[in-house]
Amino acid sequence: MEIKPIINPFSTAGYHGELYFCDREKETEWLLSNIVNGNSSTIISIRRLGKTGLIHHALGKLPKNYKGIYIDILPTERLNDLFGLLSSSLIQSINENTSFGQKIWNVIKSFRPTVSFDSLSGQPQVSFDLKPSEAENSISSILQLINSQPYPTVIAIDEFQQIASYPEKNSEAWLRGIVQQLNNVVFIFSGSQQHLMSEIFSSPKRPFYRSTQLLKLQKIDRDTYADFIVKQFEINKKSIAKETAAEVLNWCDTHTYYVQLLCNKLFAATHKVAKTEHWKQQANALLMEQEPFFINYRNLLTTAQWRLFKAIASEGIVYHPTASEFIRSHNLSASASVIRALNSLLGYELIYRETTPNGETYYKVYDILFQNWVKVKNH
Repeated sequence: MEIKPIINPFSTAGYHGELYFCDREKETEWLLSNIVNGNSSTIISIRRLGKTGLIHHALGKLPKNYKGIYIDILPTERLNDLFGLLSSSLIQSINENTSFGQKIWNVIKSFRPTVSFDSLSGQPQVSFDLKPSEAENSISSILQLINSQPYPTVIAIDEFQQIASYPEKNSEAWLRGIVQQLNNVVFIFSGSQQHLMSEIFSSPKRPFYRSTQLLKLQKIDRDTYADFIVKQFEINKKSIAKETAAEVLNWCDTHTYYVQLLCNKLFAATHKVAKTEHWKQQANALLMEQEPFFINYRNLLTTAQWRLFKAIASEGIVYHPTASEFIRSHNLSASASVIRALNSLLGYELIYRETTPNGETYYKVYDILFQNWVKVKNH
């Protein structure tokens, strides 16, 4: 993949090439090994930890005889939408003047698409109004055509858990049946709603049960990330001490999106040397920028929910939210009330539940900025 120079090396959206991509060497190697050995993969992570960037990074390193296709199905609500996204991706990535491009266009046109153009990118997009059975046939036709090509193809489907909400019955079983027929296509399934993704691929009752190799994406090693930050500043004729970079990582809890966001702001504001007071200024500016949203969230929560959220935010990580010591120290209600509030916060995706390698469950706040705002304001 061609590396395009950008002004700020800390991207907060999109993938801009390996020069601006931190680590994930083992994960990339794992993905590529699965691909060349004909194994599909599943990547599960919390939001904004870098799974999409990892996918694009791996697709950019495919062997020369491979083709890669990426679609994010989070906006889709039914099979019709899935077909539209898949078709749009193919139109954008395959030359219509090639033999394969002509075949793709002929299949797509046979289903009477509505063609539009993205107002920002100018890329063509297609949509359909098909019956469920027609949508299934159309997707099957496209996948079979891709499978018939002389080169292997990798199809990455991001936010794959969305398929579980489609109104068409047995969408998972139908798609699994199609996937099993393809011998020249490898899939990467990824998603950030961890409980749904785990259910889809780990439950014996689901069609995709143990059909892929599974990766639970973790945070980037802190020391490696600090070196990356220092290097990006140096490449661009600026500097930041590794100790200062470590402070940034600590404030962001090494959560990829928030690290990139704060470093983006810090880099932009730095003339020569970035120091502790500089990143703190930028961090405070981010909190003030987001404060109206945080206040709105607070107003939407019940008193019990807000107190529990504050408690988890102040602790950083909570293993036993119903423990008497935790309840007493944060002035919470009875354990039954805490459990109800906990389930509500999980449902709102304001917090998430994780499990340690030893099987111990803990809870953390999703939005690092929100967590730090609570600590600063001490509401």
